[in-house]
Amino acid sequence: MDESRLTSFQRRHLMDCVKRDLEREKQRLQSILATGKDVVEHKAKQPPPRTEEEEAPEVDRFEELVNEVEERKEFLAEMEALGQGKRYRGIVLTEISQKLREMEMIDKKRSKEMREITTKGFPIGNKSDARD
Repeated sequence: MDESRLTSFQRRHLMDCVKRDLEREKQRLQSILATGKDVVEHKAKQPPPRTEEEEAPEVDRFEELVNEVEERKEFLAEMEALGQGKRYRGIVLTEISQKLREMEMIDKKRSKEMREITTKGFPIGNKSDARD
C-alpha cells in the first residue's frame, strides 16, 4: 500500500471494496455448504435517479488541495519516523509544490473575480456621469 503512493481516501476506498468482496465470497461459500449448490446472484436493482436536492454539495477544489497537502505532510512525517524519509522526501515535496501552484492559480482567479464584482458599480477614469 505504501509503495503505491495512494492517498488515504484511496486506501480507505480500496480496503472497503476488498472487505465487501470478501463478505460476498464468504456468504457465497456458506450458501454452497448449506445447500450444496452455488446460487447465482441476481444483479442488484439500479438505484433511482438522483434528484437535484440529493446531489452532494460541490466540493471546493481549494479545500481539496489543502487536505491533500496535509495528507502528503502526514505521509512524509510517517516515512521519516520509519527512517524512509530520504526516499520519499523529493517525491512528496514535488507533489506538495504542484498542489500549492494549483492553489495559487485558484486564488488568483478568485481575486480577479472579486475585483471585477466589487468594481462593477464604480465609474472608471475621470469621466463624470453628472449632467449640467
